[in-house]
Amino acid sequence: MFVNGCLWVLRSGAHWRDLPERYGKWKTVHRRFSRWCHAGVWERVFDVLAADRANQYLMIDSTIVRAHQQAASGKGGQRIRRWGAPEAD
Repeated sequence: MFVNGCLWVLRSGAHWRDLPERYGKWKTVHRRFSRWCHAGVWERVFDVLAADRANQYLMIDSTIVRAHQQAASGKGGQRIRRWGAPEAD
């Protein structure tokens, strides 16, 4: 449920607070997502999935990830930020 919740947020482009309750509390899901980012868990997961070239059912495609309307403005210059992580002021 946790991974599906993360994928839902990334696919929909919604804020973490808009995460449907069926995936759990949004704050808990976001906290675990952030911890996994810092620990490099997502990179290891995708490395293992990408290493199996015979896996015909795996497709990671950027067309499933949508941006917020605010993402089109480009204000503030270039910043590198983890997906779903809150911005620091």
